[in-house]
Amino acid sequence: MRTTDFGDDKDRVMRKSDGTYTYFLPDVAYHLSKWQRGYERAITELGSDHHGSLARVRAGLQALDCGIPKGWPEYVLHQMVTVMKGGEEVKISKRAGSYVTLRDLIDEVGRDATRYFLISRKSDSQLVFDVDLARSQWNDNPVYYIQYAHARVCSVLRQAPEKGFTPTSPTAAGPPRPAGRRARADPADRAVEVPRAGRGRRQQPGAASDRRLAARTGQRVPHLLQLSPVPGRDAALRNARLALVVATRQVLKNRLDLLGLGTPEKM
Repeated sequence: MRTTDFGDDKDRVMRKSDGTYTYFLPDVAYHLSKWQRGYERAITELGSDHHGSLARVRAGLQALDCGIPKGWPEYVLHQMVTVMKGGEEVKISKRAGSYVTLRDLIDEVGRDATRYFLISRKSDSQLVFDVDLARSQWNDNPVYYIQYAHARVCSVLRQAPEKGFTPTSPTAAGPPRPAGRRARADPADRAVEVPRAGRGRRQQPGAASDRRLAARTGQRVPHLLQLSPVPGRDAALRNARLALVVATRQVLKNRLDLLGLGTPEKM
């Protein structure tokens, strides 16, 4: 096929001499079917070693002259993932038939850690997946760190009624005091991050900021928990702190839900 007429760098073979088809033809047919089924926007994900198919598939679709716009479909190219275990790289070879599946990783480290590690970096950057780090239950494991912050806040709210305090919503507590204003401003980050991630076809809307929020939560929770044992002593401050804990729990839950991660209340 003379795909150079449609912007490709060279013409492409669609059918081999033995009568079988190259990958080019079914790739075009697949995307044609998707267009005919009403997908006006399509995002195809490929490994970076298959980047050459972009121009040829788009050229094949344009050659069909069936109303498909130029530049359709969109593409996201992914770099390779290097798996490390025990300080050594797990050797992967297509020729030898040795490989690591997604199921292998989930079985090794769990769903949440696998998901977080894979979506916490840009698709066009290489990832070193450290199995030992993903399995660790310590602060250097980011997914454990964030989930532990959520569990810790939940623990605070479970303890409050035992001390005779009733957690209230942030709006019911009134305007925050100076110590709480900075913490209350953190959730606004997502109002910018999520739409920006969608426009940029990025799969990690603020994963790094999630860890920063968890760190701030860990720093502030001890201070926020200085609840007076005497109900009448500075009740406004106590209620404001409890409301901040409630708000922090909700923000952490929202962020974990957005990433498809679990929200444990005990760890």
